[in-house]
Amino acid sequence: MRDTIEIKASDWIMVVVLGLVWGGTFMVQKLALAHLPPLWVAAGRISFAAVVTVALWQLQGGRMFTETQTDWRRLFFVSIFSAAVPFMLLAWAQQFVTTGFVGVSMAAVALIVLPLAHFLVPGECMTLRRAAGFVIGFLGVLVLIGPGAFISSGNTLASIGRLACLGAATCYAVSSIMMRRLPPIDPVGLSAATLVFGMCFVIPMALIKHGLPPVPPLNGLLLVALLGLIPTAGANLLRVVLIRSAGPVFMNLTNYQVPLWSVTLGVIFLGEPLQSSLLWATLLILAGLGLSQYGDLKRLFSGR
Repeated sequence: MRDTIEIKASDWIMVVVLGLVWGGTFMVQKLALAHLPPLWVAAGRISFAAVVTVALWQLQGGRMFTETQTDWRRLFFVSIFSAAVPFMLLAWAQQFVTTGFVGVSMAAVALIVLPLAHFLVPGECMTLRRAAGFVIGFLGVLVLIGPGAFISSGNTLASIGRLACLGAATCYAVSSIMMRRLPPIDPVGLSAATLVFGMCFVIPMALIKHGLPPVPPLNGLLLVALLGLIPTAGANLLRVVLIRSAGPVFMNLTNYQVPLWSVTLGVIFLGEPLQSSLLWATLLILAGLGLSQYGDLKRLFSGR
């Protein structure tokens, strides 16, 4: 029940840390791309995270499904859409788009979930308020893409990169719907399986696309390890702790922070331009999210 959830100071700290970590992921990934091809950055990230998470899962007993019912096929597809494919798309896209753009595009995940949940998740109907929020947020997505996505010009790869970012957001949205349909499952086991299945998919794709990886310098290796340990393995586990402590509605406040941190860090540390279209897209997407999530947020802060 919502009225039994008590939001503590530690919960606020965790939600801010998650927003900062996920918002800063794209800046670190941009730096890692200077040392490794994009699919090997994705493969290194997911491999480091898989090793750490599987070790923790085994220490906790290595349970997976908490009931006799199993659904390994669906778990495999959840893994592909929640880690493998979006990691590859984002790493490739960041060769051509700014970290700020990637961060703002991730805020579109919740908007994409709305129409999918209306048809696929019982009890998640598209109300008038949610529909209005979706329309406003979708306008933000159109501003985010820009006219370059629909014309053939010298910026073709940048346009495809924008679409790849939104493709990754769509993958995250689809996987969240699929995850709702999984039988009861241990959360650490779910995280471990997602990363292991994803690793088994990304590494062959990296070999096909790039061949054997070059030996990166130490700082390049450290950047990839940082991506795997903190925003992938560490943040996923922190997310589990936060959901258990404060609930999924409170955890979703991270969606409002990611684009803001991503834009800010990209401007400060990478010298990326602060474009007015990016600011307008951020405002529209956040306004759409706020309107569509208004009921949950009102209950959250009123304690009911």
